[in-house]
Amino acid sequence: MTLTTTAVLVPLLPFLGAVAGLLLGRPPVSRHRPEELRTALHAPGFVRPLAVLPTLAAAVLTVAVAVGQGGGPATDVATRLTPTGSLPIDLALHIDGFAALIAVLVGVVATCVQIYSTAYLRDDPRYPSYAALVSLFTSAMLLVVYTGDLMVLLVGWEVMGICSYFLVGHYWETEAARAASLKAFLVTKLGDVPFLFGIFALAADTGTFRITGILGHVARDGLHHPTLIALLLLAGVAGKSAQFPLHTWLPDAMAGPTPVSALIHAATMVAAGVYLVARLLPVFAASAAALVVLAVLAAVTMVGSALAALAQDDIKRVLAYSTVGQLGYMTGALAVGNRGAAVFHLLSHGAFKALLFLGAGVVIHAAGTNSLAAMSRMGGLARRVPDAAWTLAVALLALAAIPPFAGFFSKEAVLGAAEHAATGHAAGIPGVAGWTVLISGLLTALLTAAYATRLWLLTFCGTGPETPDHGPQPRAMTAVLWVLFIPTVGFGLTAPLLPAWFDGRSLTPTLTTSVLGTGVALVGGLITYAAWRHTSALATRTPLGAVAVAEDASPALAEELAIVTHPPAYGDAAGAPDPADPGRLLLGPLHRHAAAGFHLDAVYSALFVRPTRAAATLVRFLDRAVVDTYVSGAGTAPRWLGAAVRRAQTGNVQTYLGALLVGALVLGIAAVLVATGTGA
Repeated sequence: MTLTTTAVLVPLLPFLGAVAGLLLGRPPVSRHRPEELRTALHAPGFVRPLAVLPTLAAAVLTVAVAVGQGGGPATDVATRLTPTGSLPIDLALHIDGFAALIAVLVGVVATCVQIYSTAYLRDDPRYPSYAALVSLFTSAMLLVVYTGDLMVLLVGWEVMGICSYFLVGHYWETEAARAASLKAFLVTKLGDVPFLFGIFALAADTGTFRITGILGHVARDGLHHPTLIALLLLAGVAGKSAQFPLHTWLPDAMAGPTPVSALIHAATMVAAGVYLVARLLPVFAASAAALVVLAVLAAVTMVGSALAALAQDDIKRVLAYSTVGQLGYMTGALAVGNRGAAVFHLLSHGAFKALLFLGAGVVIHAAGTNSLAAMSRMGGLARRVPDAAWTLAVALLALAAIPPFAGFFSKEAVLGAAEHAATGHAAGIPGVAGWTVLISGLLTALLTAAYATRLWLLTFCGTGPETPDHGPQPRAMTAVLWVLFIPTVGFGLTAPLLPAWFDGRSLTPTLTTSVLGTGVALVGGLITYAAWRHTSALATRTPLGAVAVAEDASPALAEELAIVTHPPAYGDAAGAPDPADPGRLLLGPLHRHAAAGFHLDAVYSALFVRPTRAAATLVRFLDRAVVDTYVSGAGTAPRWLGAAVRRAQTGNVQTYLGALLVGALVLGIAAVLVATGTGA
């Protein structure tokens, strides 16, 4: 089987699995079977293999494609999809080192998510549709990675948006899930509109939708409107990859199942925007203004999300803001012109972030709550879930960029690239972009270590009653954690080998940024530990409403109940009034604003939501009070006239003759008056 055929099968297999799952996954329904029995039916036995095997096969094929492609010249083949009369659309395949390795990440993480979900949602009656949507999600991302045509890429881009809407809203019985799914859809679509215009403008400028043709035209003739095109594309990237100011949907998307969070944050959707900029980096590099804008957005995203993560009470929201910040590192690397460092961090982040989310799912099931404040008042959680405790510890060290874990090497590659640009050694890159990324990256490293340390201490070092025993965690969940543990520990050691797969630039950490980055991370961790030692005594004196579920609850049910009961227990979906929280001590007066995401949702509500609702209310009033009045009047007037005429139709001949005589008399008198007037 040729490399091209293998690559075509990679997105096709999950797609076929999704179609089969949607068509065959629903249990047979009998009209004689009571409704309560129908809803209690488990998914058919073949649904789980149908979900796992196509994705697993695709993951194996991505490895085969990566081995076959290696660091050699890119594979680029295409066939004409349809003549359009102007710019043609091609079914194009473009595989280089970037695409090959990112596809492996997508395949491996998606397979882990599918295996994990077989246990996590074991009692969920909607599991068949869930698994099918995960497969479709995976297929769409693989299409984005492998395609060489922007219009085909747009198809995968939008399919991911639809899948995220349904998957985030999987617990549609809860208000949080319904609102989060709608918010994710609307915010990402807000970015997709200018993104679509950017694609059309880029194609009109270069004369093709093919990525290789676009890059060749940029290198040869440049662009007529590089800044406009780059900013339009950047709007779509900001929405999809949750960058400021369109990042607000991602923390709220934690209302979906934990495996979905792992898939979105680690290998799909949010990674798509970073990958697109990496593929089209010469387009952005053609405008120095666009690079500066990208650097500023990355800096604001990194620092702001890290501060917000330090104030969150929901364990998954901490990880969500962490993802926003790490994506800021990737866009920062792109802003200084180093796509190798950006993709390197994307790959390492995908491994340890998937591990963090899937480990958080195990913790939520064991603790019966998603609240860090509640966990800090429980004892023995680490003994209940030792697999999650150990693997989460290593993943948090990788997140904090502590050597020798994967996050250290990839984050230092980003900081090294920023230093290179700041000192004027990167041709065509504004020095201000380099300094912006470097300074914000170091500050974010300090904050990242702080919230990673806080998460670990509050989760596994709590004091109080023993954690309720919900039984042993399913092996399908714990085994996946150890699979992801391997790249979290060892992927960074591949840094010397990756330049041959990318664009040849060294990814080895430099001494200056390594010392600075590791130093500030250690300082952040130690300060947080000292703050926790100072505040932990308050935990025993300040009880909070820990939310525990039934001991036999499935992981998915435990999470759903935790989401529902968190706001009633603490008054907020994000924070908790916990004086024992070290984040409250560290942030001081800033804590309240950071917990609310710096009130960006309130700003959007004032600027967009309320005016839109007011306009809708006005339109409804005009429709009912004005338009409907005219329409009703058009029918009322003839009805009244008809009623008057109907009263005259009595059926009495004498009445008709009398009316005729009266009418004749009136006409005669009128005729005489007219004649007299004429004669005069």
